[in-house]
Amino acid sequence: MSDMRTIEVELAGRPYEVRVGPGLLERLGAECAGMLRKATVPVITDAHVASLYRGKVDAALNAVGKEARWLVLPAGEQTKSWAHLAHVIDFLLAEGVDRNDRIVALGGGVIGDLTGFAAAILKRGCGFVQVPTTLLAQVDSSVGGKTAINVPMGKNLVGAFHQPALVLADTNVLSTLPPRELRAGYAEVVKYGLIDDADFFDWCEQHGPALLDGDADARIEAVSRSVAAKARVVAADERETTGTRALLNLGHTFGHALEAETGYSSDLLHGEAVAIGMVLAARYSVQRGLMEQLEADRIAAHFKACDMKAEVSELGLECGGQKLADHMLHDKKMDAGTLPFLLMRGIGQTFLARDVEIGDVADFLDGELRSRHPAD
Repeated sequence: MSDMRTIEVELAGRPYEVRVGPGLLERLGAECAGMLRKATVPVITDAHVASLYRGKVDAALNAVGKEARWLVLPAGEQTKSWAHLAHVIDFLLAEGVDRNDRIVALGGGVIGDLTGFAAAILKRGCGFVQVPTTLLAQVDSSVGGKTAINVPMGKNLVGAFHQPALVLADTNVLSTLPPRELRAGYAEVVKYGLIDDADFFDWCEQHGPALLDGDADARIEAVSRSVAAKARVVAADERETTGTRALLNLGHTFGHALEAETGYSSDLLHGEAVAIGMVLAARYSVQRGLMEQLEADRIAAHFKACDMKAEVSELGLECGGQKLADHMLHDKKMDAGTLPFLLMRGIGQTFLARDVEIGDVADFLDGELRSRHPAD
């Protein structure tokens, strides 16, 4: 596959590859050669993904003498739960999975997070292969080893760091995504430009609309550059101990609060929340005198040019800023009663601020809930 790109995630003693390109799903068995020891391969997916790709996966595994053993779960964020985690564990135990086997996680971020967490705790750690089928999962959640489920107190509060053995990002599957879900994943692509690569944000402004319209080369480029950016950060700070990896959460503190207020429902997809969250982080940075208004407007304008919401006031929330700020108090990044915030000194200049007062954030959000902006 001359158009496949391989990105190494360099972790001491546990390196792995992320392969990006078209047609990887049809080559699943061959790509995993040497990893699949048994005749049967457990595959965890959801009902929507199974309806699209079950036949291709069966054929790809049969081609190398393997048989897929399927667990098909309901689609949606609600599947990241204790009940479904127990269901996955029971299935894997019944399949006789041991530490040297490879479990295949076929799906978006929900399936990847849930399956990865199950692999992390089953027999104190089993191997798994990520086969992400959404843009968001390909550029973000499938790489880096964060696994988790949601609980009533918040999102991703119960989980573990557990790296995959391999990630296969087939860019062909992006053509089956609904436009809304594709745009939501694109928010995570833009994030890498905003963190520390202004040139990549420039690339997004030039090529983002084409990527969303189906340009195959733009999709390969965006996924590859995003994965390479995340791989560098993960290699430098696998478990968020130095603060470097925290930069990957740009927009997420605001975004998770919006998701919590909307009940983690389809009313607001994760990527949509992150996009608005990054706009809010930029505007809050402007309010604190860190960033030029023109740059914050540029970020909002790009999302709007891609037919994405950029205004929290568009969500129709019936709450004040304090309610949103209260959701942030359950954020897993809380440290000794304080919540670090990712702010910006400009596009490509994100940093971790530890002097932000929640009350000030609440006042800022009050204003955002009421206002419209020049980029409208």
